[in-house]
Amino acid sequence: MVIELGAAGGAVDLRLRDAHPGAREDWRAGYVRRLVVTDIAVVSAAVAFAQLFSFDLSASRPLAWDPRLGPAATAFSFGIVAAWSILLGWNDSRATRSVGTGSGEYRRLLSATLHLFGIVAIVSLVLDIEATHDFLSLSLPLGLGGLTLTRTLWRGHAGRHRALGRYRHSVLVVGGPAAARAIAAAFSRDHLHGYHVVGVCTTTGPEPGQTITVGGRVIPIAGDDRSVVRAARSTGADTVVVMATDRLGPRDIRKLAWDLEVIGAELIVAPGVMDISGTRMSGRLLAGMPMVHIEKPRYDRALSLGKAVFDVCFAAVAVTLIAPALLIIATAVKLTSNGPVFYLSERIGMDGKPFRMIKFRSMYVHADRHVGSLIASNGGNPLFFKMKNDPRVTPVGRILRKYSLDELPQFFNVLRRDMSVVGPRPQVRREVHSYDGITRRRLLVRPGITGLWQVSGRSDLAPEESVELDISYVENWSMLLDLRIIVKTLRAVAEGEGAY
Repeated sequence: MVIELGAAGGAVDLRLRDAHPGAREDWRAGYVRRLVVTDIAVVSAAVAFAQLFSFDLSASRPLAWDPRLGPAATAFSFGIVAAWSILLGWNDSRATRSVGTGSGEYRRLLSATLHLFGIVAIVSLVLDIEATHDFLSLSLPLGLGGLTLTRTLWRGHAGRHRALGRYRHSVLVVGGPAAARAIAAAFSRDHLHGYHVVGVCTTTGPEPGQTITVGGRVIPIAGDDRSVVRAARSTGADTVVVMATDRLGPRDIRKLAWDLEVIGAELIVAPGVMDISGTRMSGRLLAGMPMVHIEKPRYDRALSLGKAVFDVCFAAVAVTLIAPALLIIATAVKLTSNGPVFYLSERIGMDGKPFRMIKFRSMYVHADRHVGSLIASNGGNPLFFKMKNDPRVTPVGRILRKYSLDELPQFFNVLRRDMSVVGPRPQVRREVHSYDGITRRRLLVRPGITGLWQVSGRSDLAPEESVELDISYVENWSMLLDLRIIVKTLRAVAEGEGAY
C-alpha cells in the first residue's frame, strides 16, 4: 500500500542530508555563539548611545546623576549590558529548539527586555533616580529594535541553509497512518523550520510495498509504535514526533523519552490538532497531566470594527496610490482586445449573499460560455476551477494574471464593504453549490482580495489545500495575521509565481 501526499515516484532514501550529525550540532552551537556576540554588541551600542545622548546638561534642574560622567555611570551602563545579555539567555531566546523559527523567539526577546527595564524602572522610582527616565526611554527601543533586526538577519541566514537541505533535524514520525501522513506533509511544506522526515512508525509497522510519498520523495515505514528506538537508530533520526496511539499510552511515552535520551534523540509529543493558531492554544497541567487548551474559533473577531476600519483606510490609500497604474492598465486592456475594460462577475460573499466583483478583463468576450466544456474536459470538478493554459485568456490578460494586476479594482469592492483586504477566496455560485458543511464555513466572513491560499502557493495548490487554508484563516483570525498575509502577498506578486 502507498499513501500518496504528492507526486508519485522516487526511491526510498534513508540517508541524511548532512554529512554526519556532528555537522548539524556544530552549526547549531556556532549559530548560538553568533547570537551571543551580536546580542552583546547590540545592547552595548544601545546603552552607549543612551548614555551619551539621553540627557541635557544645559537643563536648569539639578541632576541627581549624569550617566555620562563618573565611574558610577559607567558601572551602571555595564550592569545594564550584562543583565540584559544574561536575561536573553535565561529567557531561552537563544535555545537551540527555538532560534531561527517561529514567532516565539521574538516574544522571548520582548519578554526579557521588558522584564529588565521594568525592574530598572521600579528601582529608579523607589530610589528617586529621575535621571534614568530618559536613559531607559532611549535604550529600550533602540536595543529591542536592534535585537529584532539582527535576529531577523540570522534567521534569513539559517533559512537559506535549510532551503539547501543543510543542518536540519532528522525526524521520525510515530502514529497512525493518517496522523503520520499529516505531520510529514506539514514538515514538507514548511522546510525553513528545519525538520526533515526520514521515516515513520505506524501502528501496523512495515508491510511489503508500504511507503509514504511526500512531494515525490518516498519515506520508509521504519517500524511500528513498539520499535521506535530501533527505528530512530536505523534512520539516523535525532528527533521523534509522537502522536498517541491505541498501544502507546502516557506511561509508554514517558519510557520512550528515557530510551531516546540514551541515544541523544529529542522527543516531541504532538497534540493531534492541525491548523490551530498558537494564540488559541495554551498549555496547562491538569491532574498531573499536561494538556493543551484550545479556545473557540474567532469568527466574530474577523468581523470586528477594527478590521472594518483597517479595510476601508487601506483600500482608500491603495486606490489613491495606484490610480496612475489603473489608468495605464485600463488603456492596455481596451487597445489590445475587443470588449469592456472591466469584468463584473457574480461572487457569493458573507452569509451567502451575492455581489458583483470588479476586475480588469483578462479574457476574451463571452469566455464564460465555454467554462462548462472546460470543466468537463478537466475532470468535471467545479470547485476552484483553474487552468494553467486557459485558451480564453488574452495576451495582456496573461501578464495581468501573472502579477495579479487584474485584481486591483477589487479595492473598490472593499470600499463598498462587499469584500475585505484579507479573507477567504471569493466564491462563484457553482463552487458554493458543491460545498459541504465544513467548506461552507468560508462564508462566515467577507471574502478577501488576498488570503492564506494566495501566499501559500496561489493557483498551484490543490483544491483541498485551498479550502483548509481558508477555513484556518476564518477560525484563527488576528490583525497580525492580516498584516503578515499582506506582506507575503506583495512578495508573491513580485515573484509572479503560482498565478494563472
